[in-house]
Amino acid sequence: MSTTAFWYASRATGIVALLLLTAVLVLGILVNRQGRLPGLPRFAVTDIHRNLSLLAVAFIAVHVLTAVLDSYVHIPLLSAVIPFASGYERLWLGLGAISLDVMLAMIVTSLVRGRLNRVLWRAIHLLAYASWPIAFAHSIGSSKDLQQGLLLDMAIGCALIVAAAVIWRLAHAARQVPRAARVAAVFAQHTASAARQSRRTVTR
Repeated sequence: MSTTAFWYASRATGIVALLLLTAVLVLGILVNRQGRLPGLPRFAVTDIHRNLSLLAVAFIAVHVLTAVLDSYVHIPLLSAVIPFASGYERLWLGLGAISLDVMLAMIVTSLVRGRLNRVLWRAIHLLAYASWPIAFAHSIGSSKDLQQGLLLDMAIGCALIVAAAVIWRLAHAARQVPRAARVAAVFAQHTASAARQSRRTVTR
């Protein structure tokens, strides 16, 4: 494969990986506490999320490999996992390495979830939300393709979709009754219902 082919393959797989990571993040944001989406059973949501995540990791692996094989610039393989180890585009490639490290930590801890403390697992898993903006910054900063034209519009669209999902989730959470107040809320609702029933009985 020629150097030009590696260059195109690296850019193309990077763009597809960004789209897949956006889909994974948005799906994770929209899923409720029971792990469900409207109209879909829990196992379907879990399967979709897992398969999209694995597909994103596969594209990222090809993206990294083709970038290393591209001889136009020298990018050490270790710079894919060691932040800021590359002399070329040190900042942007360093951000890419950080994002990849976070995703790898999430994957490894998910595989051994049964052996980890739930609080620790959840803390590491929440880092997945931080990997997207870091990966997004890496994509915009390291790729001239995403800084203009239709690909820039696509990147802006990804950011807007993520922002909309976050706003929806925050608004949805604000409407939920806090867990500590649920018992009191249910009791108050039951008392009000009983009072209405009592008034109806008296009026009859």
